[in-house]
Amino acid sequence: MKLTKVLLLFVAVFGGVCLMGGCLLYRGYNRVIQFDEEVKAGWAEVENQLQRRFDLIPNVMETVKGFAGQEEKILLGVAEARKAYFGAGSIAEKASAATTFHSTLMPMMRLQETYPELKSNENFMRLQDELSGTENRLGVSRMRYNEKVKRLNSYVRGLAGRFYAGLADVEKAEYFEISEATKEVPKIDFSG
Repeated sequence: MKLTKVLLLFVAVFGGVCLMGGCLLYRGYNRVIQFDEEVKAGWAEVENQLQRRFDLIPNVMETVKGFAGQEEKILLGVAEARKAYFGAGSIAEKASAATTFHSTLMPMMRLQETYPELKSNENFMRLQDELSGTENRLGVSRMRYNEKVKRLNSYVRGLAGRFYAGLADVEKAEYFEISEATKEVPKIDFSG
Protein backbone atom coordinates (compact mmCIF):
# COMPACT_ATOMS: atom_id res chain seq x y z
CA MET A 1 0.00 0.00 0.00
CA LYS A 2 2.75 2.43 0.94
CA LEU A 3 4.69 1.59 -2.26
CA THR A 4 1.56 2.29 -4.31
CA LYS A 5 1.16 5.76 -2.74
CA VAL A 6 4.81 6.60 -3.39
CA LEU A 7 4.54 5.36 -6.98
CA LEU A 8 1.31 7.29 -7.48
CA LEU A 9 2.90 10.44 -6.02
CA PHE A 10 5.94 9.99 -8.30
CA VAL A 11 3.70 9.60 -11.39
CA ALA A 12 1.67 12.67 -10.39
CA VAL A 13 4.79 14.81 -9.84
CA PHE A 14 6.39 13.51 -13.05
CA GLY A 15 3.18 14.15 -14.98
CA GLY A 16 2.93 17.67 -13.53
CA VAL A 17 6.52 18.45 -14.45
CA CYS A 18 5.97 17.13 -17.99
CA LEU A 19 2.76 19.14 -18.34
CA MET A 20 4.45 22.32 -17.08
CA GLY A 21 7.43 21.72 -19.37
CA GLY A 22 5.12 21.17 -22.32
CA CYS A 23 3.26 24.40 -21.55
CA LEU A 24 6.54 26.34 -21.32
CA LEU A 25 7.76 24.83 -24.59
CA TYR A 26 4.46 25.67 -26.30
CA ARG A 27 4.48 29.25 -24.97
CA GLY A 28 8.13 29.93 -25.78
CA TYR A 29 7.89 28.49 -29.28
CA ASN A 30 4.77 30.52 -30.07
CA ARG A 31 6.36 33.65 -28.62
CA VAL A 32 9.41 33.49 -30.88
CA ILE A 33 7.13 32.85 -33.88
CA GLN A 34 5.02 35.88 -32.90
CA PHE A 35 8.10 38.13 -32.63
CA ASP A 36 9.38 36.89 -35.99
CA GLU A 37 6.03 37.61 -37.65
CA GLU A 38 5.93 41.09 -36.10
CA VAL A 39 9.34 41.82 -37.62
CA LYS A 40 8.15 40.60 -41.03
CA ALA A 41 4.99 42.70 -40.77
CA GLY A 42 7.06 45.72 -39.71
CA TRP A 43 9.34 45.31 -42.72
CA ALA A 44 6.31 44.94 -45.00
CA GLU A 45 5.06 48.32 -43.75
CA VAL A 46 8.47 49.90 -44.42
CA GLU A 47 8.35 48.49 -47.95
CA ASN A 48 4.79 49.77 -48.35
CA GLN A 49 5.92 53.32 -47.52
CA LEU A 50 9.00 52.98 -49.75
CA GLN A 51 6.76 51.86 -52.61
CA ARG A 52 4.54 54.90 -52.04
CA ARG A 53 7.64 57.08 -52.20
CA PHE A 54 8.84 55.39 -55.39
CA ASP A 55 5.42 55.80 -57.00
CA LEU A 56 5.42 59.54 -56.26
CA ILE A 57 8.94 60.20 -57.55
CA PRO A 58 8.23 59.90 -61.31
CA ASN A 59 5.52 62.56 -60.97
CA VAL A 60 7.84 64.88 -59.04
CA MET A 61 10.62 64.25 -61.56
CA GLU A 62 8.40 65.09 -64.54
CA THR A 63 7.28 68.31 -62.89
CA VAL A 64 10.86 69.29 -62.06
CA LYS A 65 12.04 68.40 -65.59
CA GLY A 66 9.69 70.98 -66.98
CA PHE A 67 11.42 73.69 -64.96
CA ALA A 68 14.97 72.41 -64.60
CA GLY A 69 15.89 70.52 -67.74
CA GLN A 70 19.62 71.02 -67.23
CA GLU A 71 19.56 69.19 -63.89
CA GLU A 72 19.71 65.84 -65.65
CA LYS A 73 22.46 64.57 -63.32
CA ILE A 74 20.17 64.79 -60.28
CA LEU A 75 17.25 63.20 -62.12
CA LEU A 76 19.41 60.35 -63.40
CA GLY A 77 20.79 59.81 -59.90
CA VAL A 78 17.27 59.50 -58.50
CA ALA A 79 16.31 57.05 -61.26
CA GLU A 80 19.42 54.92 -60.62
CA ALA A 81 18.83 54.89 -56.85
CA ARG A 82 15.23 53.77 -57.45
CA LYS A 83 16.43 51.00 -59.76
CA ALA A 84 18.99 49.85 -57.14
CA TYR A 85 16.24 49.48 -54.55
CA PHE A 86 14.09 47.27 -56.75
CA GLY A 87 17.15 45.17 -57.68
CA ALA A 88 18.16 44.57 -54.04
CA GLY A 89 17.68 41.07 -52.65
CA SER A 90 18.07 41.18 -48.88
CA ILE A 91 16.67 43.50 -46.22
CA ALA A 92 20.15 44.94 -45.67
CA GLU A 93 20.57 45.68 -49.40
CA LYS A 94 17.11 47.24 -49.59
CA ALA A 95 17.77 49.37 -46.50
CA SER A 96 21.06 50.57 -47.99
CA ALA A 97 19.41 51.34 -51.34
CA ALA A 98 16.58 53.20 -49.59
CA THR A 99 19.00 55.42 -47.67
CA THR A 100 20.96 56.10 -50.87
CA PHE A 101 17.70 56.98 -52.58
CA HIS A 102 16.81 59.39 -49.78
CA SER A 103 20.14 61.22 -50.01
CA THR A 104 19.82 61.40 -53.81
CA LEU A 105 16.29 62.75 -53.56
CA MET A 106 17.06 65.69 -51.29
CA PRO A 107 18.88 67.88 -53.87
CA MET A 108 15.97 67.43 -56.27
CA MET A 109 13.52 68.64 -53.65
CA ARG A 110 15.72 71.70 -53.03
CA LEU A 111 15.56 72.73 -56.69
CA GLN A 112 12.71 75.04 -55.79
CA GLU A 113 15.27 77.37 -54.20
CA THR A 114 17.05 77.74 -57.53
CA TYR A 115 13.88 77.81 -59.62
CA PRO A 116 11.38 80.07 -57.81
CA GLU A 117 8.70 79.34 -60.43
CA LEU A 118 8.53 75.80 -58.99
CA LYS A 119 7.07 77.29 -55.81
CA SER A 120 4.09 78.56 -57.79
CA ASN A 121 3.51 75.24 -59.57
CA GLU A 122 0.56 73.61 -57.82
CA ASN A 123 1.45 70.11 -59.03
CA PHE A 124 4.98 70.37 -57.66
CA MET A 125 3.83 71.76 -54.33
CA ARG A 126 1.13 69.07 -53.95
CA LEU A 127 3.58 66.32 -54.86
CA GLN A 128 6.19 67.75 -52.52
CA ASP A 129 3.64 67.78 -49.67
CA GLU A 130 2.69 64.17 -50.42
CA LEU A 131 6.33 63.18 -50.56
CA SER A 132 7.01 64.96 -47.28
CA GLY A 133 4.10 63.12 -45.67
CA THR A 134 5.38 59.84 -47.08
CA GLU A 135 8.84 60.54 -45.67
CA ASN A 136 7.27 61.10 -42.24
CA ARG A 137 5.28 57.85 -42.46
CA LEU A 138 8.41 56.07 -43.65
CA GLY A 139 10.35 57.38 -40.64
CA VAL A 140 7.66 56.11 -38.28
CA SER A 141 7.56 52.73 -40.06
CA ARG A 142 11.34 52.37 -39.81
CA MET A 143 11.23 53.23 -36.10
CA ARG A 144 8.48 50.67 -35.45
CA TYR A 145 10.32 48.04 -37.49
CA ASN A 146 13.50 48.60 -35.49
CA GLU A 147 11.54 48.32 -32.22
CA LYS A 148 10.22 44.93 -33.35
CA VAL A 149 13.71 43.84 -34.39
CA LYS A 150 14.99 44.86 -30.95
CA ARG A 151 12.25 42.84 -29.26
CA LEU A 152 12.97 39.72 -31.34
CA ASN A 153 16.75 40.02 -31.06
CA SER A 154 16.59 40.55 -27.29
CA TYR A 155 14.46 37.46 -26.91
CA VAL A 156 16.61 35.34 -29.26
CA ARG A 157 19.79 36.32 -27.40
CA GLY A 158 18.38 35.02 -24.11
CA LEU A 159 19.01 31.45 -23.02
CA ALA A 160 15.45 30.20 -23.37
CA GLY A 161 14.84 32.36 -26.46
CA ARG A 162 17.89 30.90 -28.16
CA PHE A 163 16.50 27.40 -27.58
CA TYR A 164 13.05 28.31 -28.93
CA ALA A 165 14.50 30.22 -31.89
CA GLY A 166 16.52 27.13 -32.78
CA LEU A 167 13.38 24.98 -32.64
CA ALA A 168 11.44 27.42 -34.81
CA ASP A 169 14.39 28.15 -37.14
CA VAL A 170 14.16 31.88 -36.36
CA GLU A 171 17.28 34.03 -36.58
CA LYS A 172 18.13 37.51 -35.34
CA ALA A 173 16.74 40.21 -37.63
CA GLU A 174 18.64 43.11 -39.16
CA TYR A 175 17.99 46.69 -38.08
CA PHE A 176 17.16 49.33 -40.67
CA GLU A 177 20.17 51.58 -40.22
CA ILE A 178 21.03 54.84 -41.92
CA SER A 179 24.45 54.87 -43.56
CA GLU A 180 27.04 57.43 -42.51
CA ALA A 181 26.93 59.02 -45.99
CA THR A 182 23.20 59.66 -45.62
CA LYS A 183 23.72 61.50 -42.35
CA GLU A 184 25.78 64.17 -44.09
CA VAL A 185 24.04 67.32 -45.28
CA PRO A 186 23.75 67.11 -49.08
CA LYS A 187 25.72 69.73 -51.01
CA ILE A 188 23.89 71.31 -53.91
CA ASP A 189 25.96 72.76 -56.72
CA PHE A 190 24.35 73.95 -59.95
CA SER A 191 27.51 75.53 -61.32
CA GLY A 192 27.84 72.90 -64.03
